[in-house]
Amino acid sequence: MAKKHFKSLQFLKRLCIFDFVFYFVLYTFARQKINKFVVLFSTYSYICGIMERNSEGWEMHRPGRIEVVCGSMFSGKTEELIRRMKRAKFAKQRVEIFKPSLDTRYSEVDVVSHDRTTIPSTPVDSSSSILLLASDIDVVGIDEAQFLDEGLVDVCNQLANRGVRVIVAGLDMDFKGVPFGPIPALCAVADEVTKVHAICVKCGALAYVSHRLVENDKRVLLGEVNEYEPLCRDCYRKALEEEQKMK
Repeated sequence: MAKKHFKSLQFLKRLCIFDFVFYFVLYTFARQKINKFVVLFSTYSYICGIMERNSEGWEMHRPGRIEVVCGSMFSGKTEELIRRMKRAKFAKQRVEIFKPSLDTRYSEVDVVSHDRTTIPSTPVDSSSSILLLASDIDVVGIDEAQFLDEGLVDVCNQLANRGVRVIVAGLDMDFKGVPFGPIPALCAVADEVTKVHAICVKCGALAYVSHRLVENDKRVLLGEVNEYEPLCRDCYRKALEEEQKMK
């Protein structure tokens, strides 16, 4: 089956190249008689159509892979994870989403974004549980992956090697700007990494890190807007300097 899909993709690629060459030749011979902009626009529209059709076919037949959505807090990681999972579910693919059982901020069971977008999930205590619960699944989603153990990297690789699409969302750094949990290693082995950004609440630039507003040195501290704020590099540095002066 995989070989058949690969041959189909190769055929689509050759078809796209043929169509491009055909329209280029058409433009070359017709440029003296037809408005150049009309020909160029028609060519562009047709190529976009071919690319869209190829993209849809690739989405149907692409092999297992790992996608990582990472960034600071309030950057839209969970929203993006939910969007991709709902899109797969709409395509009648078998989906399952997991989250660490310790993440009970909004719900003990559901995955809930900061804007209260919700999707049902299965809480797990360790990454190994995902392998046991993800049989006969086409798309696996994992939220707040930074709270899971380092074995998550191997679990995701095993699932992808089975032909499963794995979508992982999580913080790439903790409140001190240190790479967090298995996310850095997942970024290294992922087929696709999407870095999303919050907006710095001080200056409006792209946020760099989640600055902790409460005095607590524990690395894992569940919180929301009362406990964290997204800051850019410069504002984060200034915030740390002000905190040092107050001590």
